[in-house]
Amino acid sequence: MKALRQLGFLKLSLRPERAPDEDHRVLELFRNRAELKKAYGGLQEETFRLKDLIKQQEGATQRAQEMLNTLEARLGTPETAYGALVFYQLRRLWQSGRELLTQFVADLARQQDERERRVHLAQYNRSQFAKRQSAQKQIDAAQALHGRSAARVEELLSERARLTRFWHYFRRRALERRSHAAHTQLNEAQAALDQAQAALEEIGRENPPEFSGLSLGARRAINMAAIAYAEALCLRVATLKTPLVALAHEATAQREAGDSYGTPQECVLLMGQITRAQTLLAARGGLAEEIRARSERLQRVVRYRTPNEASPLADSIAFSEGDILELAPLGADAQRLPNVLAEDTWDLFRVLLR
Repeated sequence: MKALRQLGFLKLSLRPERAPDEDHRVLELFRNRAELKKAYGGLQEETFRLKDLIKQQEGATQRAQEMLNTLEARLGTPETAYGALVFYQLRRLWQSGRELLTQFVADLARQQDERERRVHLAQYNRSQFAKRQSAQKQIDAAQALHGRSAARVEELLSERARLTRFWHYFRRRALERRSHAAHTQLNEAQAALDQAQAALEEIGRENPPEFSGLSLGARRAINMAAIAYAEALCLRVATLKTPLVALAHEATAQREAGDSYGTPQECVLLMGQITRAQTLLAARGGLAEEIRARSERLQRVVRYRTPNEASPLADSIAFSEGDILELAPLGADAQRLPNVLAEDTWDLFRVLLR
């Protein structure tokens, strides 16, 4: 027994070795554990991100609620309610001008896009027609050559069949050499014909190239028309002798209404001016002629930063000394027409095509 206890270390060697399947399962468990830890870490990051978004949204909601509370307080007081009404009506006036410009540019871009797509497809069809004609000519030439080669082979074979006498031996040898050369020409003609037919089939499988979008000239012309339209809208509003465009611009740059619109009576008069301005903006009479005339003027003076630029330089459309508002009733004291591009009137930069 004592000897057996001294040899107790032999128990290790007597144990059965771990099966390969068990080792594979252990490795799979460790691999799954690592993947689960990785997925858990990703879920934690996503949770933190969503919590941050919730906090940001809560802050935005809180700010919006504060603005609503402030607006409610202003509207609840007669002294400040009229100023708030003027503020939001001015913002609406600015938005109306932007919507008119946006719709105008979208309509022009859609029309020009359809026009250029038709031209693009017509050019592709013309090029395909020219390619098919050229391929068909090659096929006709290859067919003609193939026909001549086949006729020559048939002719030589017929002549060879008639030479059956033993004294025709040398003539048969010569005809065989000529027939071999004729067969070679026939094979070459057949290969050329197959190649020409494959080229024609390849042309038929070609797809029209993708339309790359409006051309640079079209985008520039549309932008010129948009700038001219913005100027025309400013001219119409300027007939009211109240700087409504400037007031609307200031209102859009502020988050909350101010108290700079005067007494309630002055606010009521200003709101009447805004209503008339909205009517003038929506009027369509003579608009196309005015836009065309102003676009032609812009085309003569406009400059671009680079040859591939679609939007012009703001200072290139600045008005000269005598280029005040061209409306006779305003007289010599007329306001100068603003540089609609430099001042981003009606959010023009967002409307122009790039």
